[in-house]
This record gives sequence, structure tokens and C-alpha cells, in this order.
Amino acid sequence: MSGEYDLGSGPDPATFAAVAPEPDIDEATDDPVYAVGVGPGNPEYLTPRGRRAIREADVVVGFTTVVEFVEDQTDADLLTCGYKDEAEALEAFGERVAAGESGTAVAMGDPNHSGYQFVGKVQDSVQREDSSIPVRVVPGISSLQVAASRARTPMEDTEFVTLHKSGDLAADMDRLAAAVTVDDRHLLVLPRPYDRMPGDLAEFLLEAGAEPDLEALVCEKLTHEDERVHRFTLAELSEHAGGNGEADTPFSDLVVLAVRQPVS
Repeated sequence: MSGEYDLGSGPDPATFAAVAPEPDIDEATDDPVYAVGVGPGNPEYLTPRGRRAIREADVVVGFTTVVEFVEDQTDADLLTCGYKDEAEALEAFGERVAAGESGTAVAMGDPNHSGYQFVGKVQDSVQREDSSIPVRVVPGISSLQVAASRARTPMEDTEFVTLHKSGDLAADMDRLAAAVTVDDRHLLVLPRPYDRMPGDLAEFLLEAGAEPDLEALVCEKLTHEDERVHRFTLAELSEHAGGNGEADTPFSDLVVLAVRQPVS
């Protein structure tokens, strides 16, 4: 993958990240870069292994809102970014790691649930500078795991779909419709702010043939002090459909939608 990519036409950095398994630890000849999931935002959910990778790094990179959660865990130089300057921050990160500094990239939650585009970008930035440097994912606690606990939807009986990514969502929308209307599975969804929010997803599921009285829980700001779980039927939730901006929805961008099938 080159340093430039268009998420609408590819290549998708998530595919780049998943093209091969990580090398065995004893095969790595250089110190790795870590891609750490920092959990849902409450410091108590940052794992000890993730905390150590952050603490021992010379340089930490991530979105500003993520780095703010861990900045008191390390004396590393902090490279923060938003979507517009992400490429520049990761390029600087890759250069410093290739020059011999230890590096850790941080992502919200668990990269394995919704962060593979970021993992792919980190891996690309590092391995364009030095292809021998491995990137190792340190899993975190995802808001999906917390939502499954709050909604009592066992993961083995639940379909998980993330819409929290750039690019085309058609296949993902088909998956969540099939889970509810064909397979009769519980559903956990990470919505995409702000064009695929919980109300929009409820409306979509109803149009796909879902039962209007299915229980729908909007789990908001999980593990934070202002956590709330909003309870609806699917039909009631669909009343919040429409719009594509922050002002068009009563929910924040830190939400998980859980749709429960009846349990006999």
C-alpha cells in the first residue's frame, strides 16, 4: 500500500492491516511498534499491558481525543492529530520509529473491533520507513463488550457490525439487516456519526422487515460518569431518524446500538 489511498476506491488500510498474521515474537528482529486499544474512555478499563506499552514509549501517536485519555500515563512525546492532519502525524511517527525511538499508537476501544483502518495506516507509515519493524496489536476493552454486558446479549448469539469507518457501507448494512430479519440474532452496532445514527438504523431495519416491537437499547458514553442506556422499541427509536449532523440526533457519537431478539 502506498502512502496515499482513497477510502472510496481503495486500497482500504484495514485490508492492508489484515493481509497476513503477525510474525511470531521470536522471529522479530527489531523492537515492535504497538497499536494499543485504550478502552472506552474510563482509565479503569485500560489494560496493564496497554498501559505498559504507552508508559515505555518514546513517542505516542493518536487522535487528540484518544491521547488525552492516556497523556498522564507516559512521559513520551505526544503526536496528536485529527482527520485532516492524520497523515502528517503518522508520517512523523514512522520517521521517528525508523530512527530508533520506541513508538506506540493509541486507538479508542479495541482495534480488533473497529480500528483496523487506523492499524493499517500506522503499519503503512512505519513500514514505508523500515519494512522490518513489526506492528503488534495490544487488544483493549471495547464499548461493544460493555454494551453486550449491559444488554445481556451473549457474543455467541450476537451479530456485531461496525459502521464506524470511512468508505462504502452497503455490505455492512446488508449484514445487520440479515442478522435481525433472517438469522434471528441479537445485534450490536457501532453507528457512524452522523449519517448512520441509531434512529437511522432502526428505520433501515424496519424497512428491511424487522419486527417493530423488538427491544432496542442505545448505550451512550459507556463506562463514563454520564453513561446512559436509552430503551426503546425499534419503532420508537425510528422516530429519531433523519439528518446527517450532530444537531439532528439526540445521541452523542459515543453510542452502541443493541437490538435484542426475544429470549424464550
